[in-house]
Amino acid sequence: MPKLLIVESPAKIKTITKFLGADFKIMSTFGHIMDLPENKLGVTITPEQHIELEYVPLADKAEVIAQICKQARACDEVYLASDPDREGEIISWHIGQEIAKVLKKGVMHRITFNEITKPAVEKAISDKREIDLNKVYAQQARRVLDRWVGYEVSPILWKKLSKGLSAGRVQSVALMLVCNREDEITSFKVEEYWSIHGIFTIDGQTFEAELAKIKGKKVALATGEQTHALIAELQKHAYTITKVTDKKRLRQPAPPFMTSTLQQDAYNKLGFSVDRTMQIAQKLYEGVPLGDKDSPEALITYMRTDSLRVSEGAQNDARAFITKTYGEKYVPAKPRQHEAKGASQDAHEAVRPIAVDKTPEKIGKYLTNEQAKLYDLIWKRFVASQMEAAEYFQRAVHVEGGDSEFKATGSTLMFDGFLGVYISSEDEEEKSVSIPKSVAEGKGVELTKADGKQHFTKPPARYTQATLVKELKDKDIGRPSTYAAILSTLHKRNYITEEQKRYSPSELGRAVNHLLTEHFPDIINVTFTATMESSLDKIAEGDLARDAVLLTFYEKFSKDLEAFGGAPGKKEAQKTDLTCPECHKPLYIRFGRSGEFMGCEGFPDCTFTSNYTRTEQGTIMLTQQAPQQPESTGLSCPKCGKEMLKRIGKFGPFISCSGYPACKHIHQERLKMPCPQCGKAVSKRAWKGGTFWGCTGYPHCKFAIFNDVEETPCPQCQSPYLIALKQRGSDARKLSCPNKECGYTAA
Repeated sequence: MPKLLIVESPAKIKTITKFLGADFKIMSTFGHIMDLPENKLGVTITPEQHIELEYVPLADKAEVIAQICKQARACDEVYLASDPDREGEIISWHIGQEIAKVLKKGVMHRITFNEITKPAVEKAISDKREIDLNKVYAQQARRVLDRWVGYEVSPILWKKLSKGLSAGRVQSVALMLVCNREDEITSFKVEEYWSIHGIFTIDGQTFEAELAKIKGKKVALATGEQTHALIAELQKHAYTITKVTDKKRLRQPAPPFMTSTLQQDAYNKLGFSVDRTMQIAQKLYEGVPLGDKDSPEALITYMRTDSLRVSEGAQNDARAFITKTYGEKYVPAKPRQHEAKGASQDAHEAVRPIAVDKTPEKIGKYLTNEQAKLYDLIWKRFVASQMEAAEYFQRAVHVEGGDSEFKATGSTLMFDGFLGVYISSEDEEEKSVSIPKSVAEGKGVELTKADGKQHFTKPPARYTQATLVKELKDKDIGRPSTYAAILSTLHKRNYITEEQKRYSPSELGRAVNHLLTEHFPDIINVTFTATMESSLDKIAEGDLARDAVLLTFYEKFSKDLEAFGGAPGKKEAQKTDLTCPECHKPLYIRFGRSGEFMGCEGFPDCTFTSNYTRTEQGTIMLTQQAPQQPESTGLSCPKCGKEMLKRIGKFGPFISCSGYPACKHIHQERLKMPCPQCGKAVSKRAWKGGTFWGCTGYPHCKFAIFNDVEETPCPQCQSPYLIALKQRGSDARKLSCPNKECGYTAA
C-alpha cells in the first residue's frame, strides 16, 4: 500500500514526489485547516480553571480534509510534514486528529525538514517522531491571547471610536512604538552646535583634522560667534605632531540572514516591502524550475527563523567554494559560528542557499527579476558570513598648538576579505582617509586653513518598515512569522500612514493608541509583550504550562476590560488646545464614517465642524473650507413655484427647491420610457458607488440600470433602450442591447 506524506503548500508536491517516487502519495493541506470560529470567541474557562478551545474547519477546507482522510484510510503510513515551526506543528496536529478518526491499521509520524532536498527529506523520514504537543500548546496560547484581545477589546473600540477597528496584543504595541516615536519627534528641541576643522600641511601634502580639545577639555561650541573668535585665536599658533598611533583593525562579516535581517536588507537594498520579501522567499524555499518546468528545485532554507545556526555540511561546502573561487587567504582557519541572542526557533538554520554552487549568475536566468535579486542577496550574505575578515590599517594623528589639540584618523583597506562579496545595509563600507606617510611625532605642521561647520541636533527618525522590524526584533516583540502580518494590519486599519517610506501614526492610530495604553497599561507595553513572548517560548520548551500562562494573563486583562467597557456613553474624542470660532468652547478630534474631523464640544447646540491639518511640530490647524454656494438653474419648483438650485451633496451634485426646509422637493432626472417590469417611472439615484437608474416603485420593484442609458430602441429586438459603455483608453462609447439573447452592439 502507498504511503501518504502531507505538506502545507501544494507548491512542494512536485519536488517531493520527484524525491520519493511512486511509493508515496503527496498531498497538501493548503495551509491551516482548522481555527477558532469567526462568529464567537471559541475560548472557554471552565469552573475547574481549564482552558477549552473550540475548533471548526476553515471555509472551503472541508473538502480538503475529506480527500486527505480518504487517501489516509488506504495507506499503511502517514507522514505529517507541515512546516518546521509552531504553526506547522498545529497544522499537523489538526489534520492528524482528523485522520485518526478513519485510520484503522496505519500509523502516523511527524517529520520536518529545513530545506526541500532529497537528502533532507529522506533524513526527515528516517528521523520520524510524534507530534510535539508543547509546540502545539504554545501556538494555542498565542492564538487564545490574540483572540481575547481582538474579540473583546475591538467591539469596545467600535463603540468608543468608530466601527471596523481592531486591537491586537502585539499589533497594538507596534502601533505604540510608532506613536511614541512621533511624540519624541514633535517634542524634540533643535539645538545648534559647531565644529572646527583644520587643514594642515606637511612636506607639501595636506590632511584634515578636527579640533578635539582646548586646555585638555572637550570642545563645546554653541554659536558662530564663539567659533569664529576661536578660529582667529587658533591661527596665531604654531603646531606640532605630538602623537602618531598605528594599528591594524579587523572588520568581521555579518552573520547569515534570519527573518528580520533579511526583511531589513531586502527593504534597504532592494526596496522590497516586508510582506513582498516573505512572498518571494516562500517561492524560493518551495522550489523554482531550473530548466525543466516539471521539476522545481528548492533554492533556500526555511525563511521563518530567528536562528543563525548553519549546518556543518553547508559550512564545509561554503569553505570549499570560497577556496576555489577566491583563494585560500579568504577562508578563516576555523568555520565561523554565529549565535543569535534569544533565538526561539533554533531548531531551524539561518536563511541560506541550499547549494552554494548554484550561484546567482548560474541560475538567475531561470528566476523572475525579484526572485533573482533576493536570491543574490541571500547567497552573498551567506558566502560572506563564512569568509575571512577585512583588514584595515588605521593611523591616528594628534596635533597640538597653544592650548588646542586637533585629531585626525585615517583608515586604509589593506585586505578586502568578505567585502569583496557583500556589505550589509546597516554596516556600509567605510571611506578610506589617507594621511601623508611623512607624518611623524615631533614634526612641525602648518595650519593653512581653519573652518567652522554649523550643525543642528536632529530628532530620532521616523520608522521605516526595516527599522520598525528591527525595533520589534530588538525588543523581543513578535516572532519571525508575525512581523509582516503586524505591519500589514497597521496599514489595513489605517492606523499608520507612510510618506517617503517612513511611518507616522494617523489621527485614528493616535486615538486607538491613547485609549489602549490608558486602559491597558499592564498589557499594551513593551516589557509585558516581550515577557509574554518569552513565556510562549517556555511553553514550547515544556517549561511552562499553557493554562497557567493564559489564566495569569486573563486575571488582569478581564479587570481592565471591564473598566474599559463601562457604559457606552458618548463617542471618545481627543481634546485639542483649539477653541470653537463660533461659541468658544474646546474643539475635539472626532471620528465619523468619512474619517476624522474637528468638532465642537457644544454639539448638538453648536454644530461647528472643520477639517484640519497637523504640522511637523504636532501643531493642529483648522482648514475649514467655505461652503460651495448653490447655483441657479432657471427652473421653477413644480410644488411651490420657487427657484430650483443646484447644490453639492454627499453623493455629488443635485437640484432641489430654494424653499427648503419648508419645501423639500428634489428634482429627479427621469427616463422617458416607463419601467419595463412594472410600468412606473425610472429615475436617476445616487449611492456611495456613483449613480444609477432605478424604478420609483422600489422596494416592490427592484429594476435598476447601472450604466448610462440611450433611449433608442434596439434595431434588432426593439428593446426600448440601449446601454452605453465607455471604451477603455478613450472617450468613445459602445452601445449594446440589454437583452442578452439579442447581442446587438454598435460603436
